[in-house]
Amino acid sequence: MIRVLIADDHHLVRQGIRALLEKVDHIQVIGEAATGQEAVELVESLKPDVVVMDISMPRMDGAQATKRVLSLDIPTEVVILSMYSDTILAQQLLRQGVKGYLLKESIAEELPLAIRSASEGKVYLSPAISDSVLTNLLMPQPNEVPQNLADLLTAREREILQLIAEGYTNSAIAKTLTISVKTVEKHRTNLMAKLDVHDLPALIRIAMKHGLIFVD
Repeated sequence: MIRVLIADDHHLVRQGIRALLEKVDHIQVIGEAATGQEAVELVESLKPDVVVMDISMPRMDGAQATKRVLSLDIPTEVVILSMYSDTILAQQLLRQGVKGYLLKESIAEELPLAIRSASEGKVYLSPAISDSVLTNLLMPQPNEVPQNLADLLTAREREILQLIAEGYTNSAIAKTLTISVKTVEKHRTNLMAKLDVHDLPALIRIAMKHGLIFVD
């Protein structure tokens, strides 16, 4: 039996995925998470075989949560669900160690296959992106800007960047993360300096362009 955790911020989506997987004999859904942070915490406590991880979630997006899950000393594999047919993003996640990247439009047909593949240590990609991803993996481009930008930011900066994109004010971010407003302001200043922008709209644009944040 493959023990699965579902991580998606939309309740109806989680219920739909659960209903789909409960029809599959070899899969057992053992939990659900509504945020990236909750997904990491549940992986630590439940130790699932596979996490089905939405890429776009509040507080901590799926990419950040995946990085933390894969850093744990737990044999849990990650299958990413995304609305984005983004070759560079998929490539980055595969290099981190994810075992699947599926487009949400095709999960009814592909998710059980991806979960089984992940549980066996194999990689499954949606056919719509597999050719371009494999080509890029075999022929990596030098000086990949998205990867370099991601490497510039700390985990805390990525978390604050996500909250900024979701419309949180400095005081709301400080309250959410239990830090001072001054600390939030310092992180915002650092983010703008690292990404070479001078206002919030530009910060959010470049972050979305290079897959640093995900907003529904």
